[in-house]
Amino acid sequence: MAVTVRPVSEAVGAEISGVDLRSLSDQDFAAIEQAWTRHSMILLRGQQLGDDDLLAFSRRFGELDPPPNQERGRISPPGYPDIYVVSNVLDAMGDPIGALGAGEAAWHTDMSYLDTPPDASMLYSLEIPESGGNTSFCGMQAACDALPADLRRRIEGRRVKHDGTYNSGGYLRKGVTPTDDPMAAPGAWHPAILRHRGNGRATLYLGRRRNSYVEGYSPEESDALLAELWAHIIQRRFIYEHVWKLGDLVMWDNRSTMHRRDEFEGTARRIMHRTQIKGTMKPVAFVA
Repeated sequence: MAVTVRPVSEAVGAEISGVDLRSLSDQDFAAIEQAWTRHSMILLRGQQLGDDDLLAFSRRFGELDPPPNQERGRISPPGYPDIYVVSNVLDAMGDPIGALGAGEAAWHTDMSYLDTPPDASMLYSLEIPESGGNTSFCGMQAACDALPADLRRRIEGRRVKHDGTYNSGGYLRKGVTPTDDPMAAPGAWHPAILRHRGNGRATLYLGRRRNSYVEGYSPEESDALLAELWAHIIQRRFIYEHVWKLGDLVMWDNRSTMHRRDEFEGTARRIMHRTQIKGTMKPVAFVA
């Protein structure tokens, strides 16, 4: 079968079909990489991947980052330190086998609290609940293109503090001292509008809302500005909501998307395996 690419929304995402990721030609991989660069998020359904297959596909995009530090540290399947488990399932001792539980995961960009965040993340579904746990993606390039002129003017050339105190589930990261002060919180400063290295487009880069701060403003001014920015980016026209099926693999660009997860019934089982592609450069500001 030939590789086909079908956009799933105007702002972000494309579904790719005609591909078995376990036996991928160089030509097919080039088509997948091109679709990812263009659409920022790609979906491949019906895959049958073991952890070795997931790692092999992931490494075609570059060196892998280790799992992030979450509420219980870094949790990986035995023998696979480059895979990160997202799950609410408990082991025989009553401890979660993964991170983030069954609650809502707020809008965020993966590990943007690092000076050099990962370029991309992949999530592969192994077990899913009957309902809930949908993952939504926000196209930050489309949101940037549609910024009102005054709002764009107020953030151009400025940086945003990205917080690393809490993860997207609201849990305190293991070993981190809790704080709600952006200046005291661990994290990194990044351009509010960056230039995407793959396609040259301008993209908003906000990370997550909690403990965020825009440089050059008072705390009150920064908070009001961020409230305007977030109200803009989470409009439905910029968002694709993904309803998971078994065997789905989703890959997203951390430089040009944000994502969130719906809560699901805590007694249901959800097991996902994730990898992430190491960033090669610090985010660079967009200059028109």
